[in-house]
Amino acid sequence: MKKNQLLSLVCAALFFMGCGEKPAGVVDLTVELQENPIGLDEQHPRFGWRIESDQDDVMQTSYRIMVAPTKTDLDKAENLVWDSGVVSSDQSTFVPYAGSQLESRKDYYWKVLITTNKGDSLWSDAAQWSMALLDDGDWQAQWIGIDSSLNATDRLTGDSRLAARYLRKEFPVEGNVASARLYISGLGFYECYLNGRKINEDIFAPTATDYTKSVNYNVFDVMEFLKDKQNTIGVILGNGRYFSMRLGDPSAGLLGSLRQFGYPKLLAQLEITYKDGSKTVVVSDDSWKLTTNGPIIANNEFDGEEYNANYEMKGWNENGFDDSAWMQARKVGAPGGELVAQRNPNIMTMDTVDPVSINQLNDSTYIVDMGQNLVGWLAVTLKGQKDKPIKMRFSETLKDDGSLYMDNLRGAHVTDIYTPASDGLFSWEPRFTYHGFRFVEITGLNYKPELKNFKGKVNYDRMETVGSFESSDSTINQIYHNAFWGIRGNYRSMPTDCPQRDERMGWLGDRAMGCIGESFMFRHALLYEKWLKDIEQIQSENGCVPDVAPAFWTFDQHSGNVTWPAAYICVADMLYNQYGDSRPIKEHYASMKKWMDFIRDTQMKDNVVINDVYGDWCMPPESQELIHSADPARKTDGRLLATSFYYRLLNIMSKFAAISGNEADIPAYQELAANIKSAYNQMFLNAETGQYANNTVTANILSLMQDLTPDSLQGKVFENIVEKTQGEFDSHVS
Repeated sequence: MKKNQLLSLVCAALFFMGCGEKPAGVVDLTVELQENPIGLDEQHPRFGWRIESDQDDVMQTSYRIMVAPTKTDLDKAENLVWDSGVVSSDQSTFVPYAGSQLESRKDYYWKVLITTNKGDSLWSDAAQWSMALLDDGDWQAQWIGIDSSLNATDRLTGDSRLAARYLRKEFPVEGNVASARLYISGLGFYECYLNGRKINEDIFAPTATDYTKSVNYNVFDVMEFLKDKQNTIGVILGNGRYFSMRLGDPSAGLLGSLRQFGYPKLLAQLEITYKDGSKTVVVSDDSWKLTTNGPIIANNEFDGEEYNANYEMKGWNENGFDDSAWMQARKVGAPGGELVAQRNPNIMTMDTVDPVSINQLNDSTYIVDMGQNLVGWLAVTLKGQKDKPIKMRFSETLKDDGSLYMDNLRGAHVTDIYTPASDGLFSWEPRFTYHGFRFVEITGLNYKPELKNFKGKVNYDRMETVGSFESSDSTINQIYHNAFWGIRGNYRSMPTDCPQRDERMGWLGDRAMGCIGESFMFRHALLYEKWLKDIEQIQSENGCVPDVAPAFWTFDQHSGNVTWPAAYICVADMLYNQYGDSRPIKEHYASMKKWMDFIRDTQMKDNVVINDVYGDWCMPPESQELIHSADPARKTDGRLLATSFYYRLLNIMSKFAAISGNEADIPAYQELAANIKSAYNQMFLNAETGQYANNTVTANILSLMQDLTPDSLQGKVFENIVEKTQGEFDSHVS
């Protein structure tokens, strides 16, 4: 990982690097580190380490953590801000800092002493982390931009179009630099350059939020990019979810009702500290220059990106560029949400895919087959003709005639356009859009391209792949392969429902159970910790939890539903069970209890939840032409779905109460659960036949899964599941 990689995104634990000198055959403390974190806004960071040894049965019996403001102080055990003392414990993850109050911008150094059951004691080498800007008063920068449309190609109704904003500022560096850190947020997305070089590998930064509730900023070590004397910082702003993909179009219907937060804007503060202790601070203000007349003339997550090379500005982000035709940036209003240092990583290009074939559809149209459905964009190297646009449209499958099948994309245009400024070879890829696709339609070329001209970039949240699966059965292997690609294709700084059509939202219901299986493939804890915050931030005052988070639709997603919002509790339970992390439970317990009380008080009658919104969503219908079944015999009673899930959540909340120190709540949870179980079976269970409701597999299997079925009837209920599956559905999912 490059030194300049985004470092503000602290993992669930801070990890140390390296090991001290040791005799052969004893405990070896090894690296468990992605990067040293910079830009942490947590007053109680948590430490973690891993023990490896060439001996068997080595276990930690105690630890001691020391933290100091300098490496020298740590080595000498002087001026410590925290000394845990020797703690008799085998805990080696999520050990919270409990020392003096941490300060903005400061670096801290730490190490750990481990004692094992073999009688060995060993100090680790030191590791470092740095703090972000902890107080509003630490910010000197101002939000800047231009709150209006300036380009003739912009469109402010319906399928929106808005050109990218380009901003720049020249500044001096005079002296020997000791450190340089950039604190930056650009909404919706930003790309930042110092002296012509992009400062990181991230894309779509910062991660998406409900910008009226919170706004993420990132922190980077940018010392390697600075030069003596004159320097230039340049930023491109894309629209993302901030400038909406759909603007006030009544004909677009419900799914076209997207929130508009405002025009793109920038907040940036570059702090340069010299070895003599002096400091230079470069901040975003109205001294910056701005233009919208750059080559990115439109960018939209649903519709694609349009790039006109005639408007390229060579050297715009380097010293000496003539920006006299640019306007002064303007101070603009803040987004409204709390400014916080981002803890989860940004999205990156995590993989690449080479195409497998190119077919000529007609004289001017070629279909590129990537051989794999992926989520990201297409990087191209092609020969173009001056001012003749080359269009790329994306789809997941083809029609029988070999053309793109687009019906499932609804209103998404999914089209990237590149207009060459001259005849000849060019290389290009977009910045501020993405597509879900296997096939690409290329028009505007006067020759048939080759496979080597294309590269698929697979983009999703930076995280480690931690699991894999392979069996002797090719069908099972393919199912796993499909799941792997489908899951990571929907990591978009929130877990989304789909990556290709005009929706791409953080539906909760999809992840109530799915998050568990995903954890065996990906180390996704930071993404889901972030998402829990998104959910709580848009909880209603009355306690109602939404069906979608963050909130990017204008219509209210607080439906009083149970099954979709259940993901709020289920995800926290997953983080505890799969990662051993209790902090999300403690942080969100009060909010979760408030929601449980809301359902109990407003959605229940006679101990049965009477409100359900989505039912057994898209159960396999009786014919291929249908999306939803029209046969009532296939539909499971929504009250059964909601009540069974609420019962399950009561049992989880009893566990959460114990973990979070709210044991006094447990009796009420248990009493309500007992009452619900009795009412549930009285309403839905036919004890003679062992059937729940109308004997759908869903009704029977949920009752077993949620532990609602009496012990004496579990075998009979299961027999009904088997009989229904084998007899009516030929042993297929029903």
